[in-house]
Amino acid sequence: MTFQEARLDLTRRHRLGMVEAVWGEHKSADQIVAILRSMQSAGELALVTRVDAIKSAAVVNLCPAVQVHEQAACLTLGEIPATRQATQVAVLSGGTSDRRVAEEASLALSVHGVASKSFLDVGVAGLHRLLDVLPELTSMSVLITCAGMEGALPTVLAGLVPQPVIGVPVSVGYGVSAGGRAALDGMLASCAPGLSVVNIDNGYGAAMAALRILKGVASQD
Repeated sequence: MTFQEARLDLTRRHRLGMVEAVWGEHKSADQIVAILRSMQSAGELALVTRVDAIKSAAVVNLCPAVQVHEQAACLTLGEIPATRQATQVAVLSGGTSDRRVAEEASLALSVHGVASKSFLDVGVAGLHRLLDVLPELTSMSVLITCAGMEGALPTVLAGLVPQPVIGVPVSVGYGVSAGGRAALDGMLASCAPGLSVVNIDNGYGAAMAALRILKGVASQD
């Protein structure tokens, strides 16, 4: 892909209230920089996902104003807005190995001015860890739950709390975990009523689902 082939969705914020996310994994540093500069020229905050450390360094070398979010494997260019309201979204992960996906979700929320709180390493292998944080979840409007292995955490959580729960299967696990497919299948087959599920490792997608839910609630107030 050359930059000339990139058709940026510069009206997405106007249509949907969402910043366009740029998929960085399969783009070169030069392509990412060209897109970032184009978005900057249009006055748009830029978010690039799935960028490893080597590529991030190359992008920053070409465009020093870029901010690297190492834990989320993401880049931004432009000022991230201050949060507009109290924390409304909780982002949970089964283990610390799920952190990159959880951090991507948190960052995607923050570029939209939505505050989130992270609860890492609360997987069901030690159920007491989840039970310990349940009181802190009662004030949250939406719960994003990232889990690899068999992906049981969202099902357990959705059976305990009434808020919308968005499950994010993570590509972490041995053998038959199959790069997150076991977690995805488990979440899709969940017996917890109303559990929503996004694709494997899609922290950004989960954040945008949460944003839609929050906008829907706000429109009814």
